[in-house]
Amino acid sequence: MKIVAIETSTAASSVALGDGGQIVASAGRVDRRGHLGFLVPALEFSFAQAGWKPQEIDVVAVDVGPGLFGGIRAGLSTAQALAGAVGARLAPVCSLDAVALQATTAHRRIWSIVDTRRGEVAAAPYRPVPGGVMRDGGIELLTPEGLRGSLESDGSDKLVVGDWPILPAGTLQGLHGLRTGRPRYPEAAALIEIARGLAERDSFPSPDEVRPEYLREPDVHINWSDFRTEGPWSP
Repeated sequence: MKIVAIETSTAASSVALGDGGQIVASAGRVDRRGHLGFLVPALEFSFAQAGWKPQEIDVVAVDVGPGLFGGIRAGLSTAQALAGAVGARLAPVCSLDAVALQATTAHRRIWSIVDTRRGEVAAAPYRPVPGGVMRDGGIELLTPEGLRGSLESDGSDKLVVGDWPILPAGTLQGLHGLRTGRPRYPEAAALIEIARGLAERDSFPSPDEVRPEYLREPDVHINWSDFRTEGPWSP
């Protein structure tokens, strides 16, 4: 099964192509405002590296947030266009799930966080399970003070992953049983792993059910004239 993954919900954009459990091509860049300029060249590069034709794609996985509004819109629109053009299934992935899946811990409860700007982060807890992680609570939009309160009320040993370096100094200081770790950003390779699980369970949503997870009203607007109409997925 050939999967294309598009990750643009945070400052780190990446794309990856996976086949049979292997990543066959990938590209990435960290640029909070460069999602649109990154995607088309990165996809073209990855297709060329893998020697794939767009018509061979089975699944397009895309991070639908939460995260940066402009990045989510850029990634989701590109994924929808690509999947629609070649008849591939669309696999929406939560950014917090992708970050938590990449964390390394055997027993600690994982708190995954993603920067959403305006002085807030999206956060959700996870627990390690054989072969991955399972979300262990709801997704919340929190101020740094609110995040600290949630972590203080969690009496378990904790691993905080994601964009915690953007938190104000002292936010996590002195919290019992807490460690911080990697990754900072979700990666396209994690989206491929999650999409593979959706395929095994045959639990893809219909295309019109795929929605971005903004958690609040947008604070930026996209200049859609920046999109190129040509590319490897053009009809």
